[in-house]
Amino acid sequence: MPTITVIPGDGIGPEVTREAVAILDTLGLGLTFDVLDHVNAGRFLATGTALTDDDVTRVRDSAATLLGAVGNPRVTSPEYARGVLLRLRAELDLYVNLRPVRLLHERLSPLRDGRRRDLDCVIVRENTEGLYTGIGGTLRAGTRDEVAVDADVSTWLGVSRVIDHAFGIARRGVCMVDKSNAVPAGGRLWQRCWRDALARHPQVPARHLYVDVAAMNLVAQPETFDVIVTNNSYGDILSDLAATLGGGLGAAASGNLNPATGFGLYEPVHGSAPDIAGQGTANPVGAVLSAALLVEHLGHPDAAEAVRVAVRTTIDDGRCTPDLGGTLTTTGAGAAIRAALG
Repeated sequence: MPTITVIPGDGIGPEVTREAVAILDTLGLGLTFDVLDHVNAGRFLATGTALTDDDVTRVRDSAATLLGAVGNPRVTSPEYARGVLLRLRAELDLYVNLRPVRLLHERLSPLRDGRRRDLDCVIVRENTEGLYTGIGGTLRAGTRDEVAVDADVSTWLGVSRVIDHAFGIARRGVCMVDKSNAVPAGGRLWQRCWRDALARHPQVPARHLYVDVAAMNLVAQPETFDVIVTNNSYGDILSDLAATLGGGLGAAASGNLNPATGFGLYEPVHGSAPDIAGQGTANPVGAVLSAALLVEHLGHPDAAEAVRVAVRTTIDDGRCTPDLGGTLTTTGAGAAIRAALG
């Protein structure tokens, strides 16, 4: 039986992860769970350790990982989040960050202007390079002469493979987003890899936009996008914008994937939300839809679609948490989704 590593994490992470795991159990796919509930900010504060080598081994040996959230206001060092998320992305080479977004109900769209605005797209974000590699440093820190440098790293391998993945999942077309008119070195590499990909995939409609234009068009014409592929930082920003247009961060799912090995780490986009932790109001939909991505990539597309339909059904009926227009608690919303699964 496939084993799923579960890292509940911090804040609302344990609350929403509990509902996602219950959904996975309901599907009857024979999954077992290895829960790493010691991976959290408390241990980091006590020991300075985010992930041990044994933790990484348990993740690596599993079929997939479901993560709740990482982050706590008591932790002021970025080394905790980097030590969990970026370490796993780097060591497991999870080079695709996949963030699908679909408008779950018209009442949830901030673009209510009397005209239907369909949104059903996927943002493919390069996940191991860019500005998040940690390459850089500071000179004369804490003085008026301080200089800070963060290097934006792009490689031919990293850019080529993430663009190819975007073409591989496209239904209606691919839009590559960069800022090559202002960032010339990395821009030239992205443009070169883009041209090569166009030659390899001539049957797929494709276009290129600068990131500022892409952001404007996501708001003005969200229905025109299918797959967006871009670098780490632009993808981070555009996917949060798209999630807001689709109903809010609480309903946004993501997967960190290595398509070559088939391994994936799945997590809701919303973060640990410490201000509402323990109140029972956290929205479990992002975690549940992340679990749907997980089972889809394990080879159960019908089960994944059943979960998505159940989520849409409960939202249509108002059986959801207050941020989506309902009155249910976290556990109540999870129970409603399970009931809709039949």
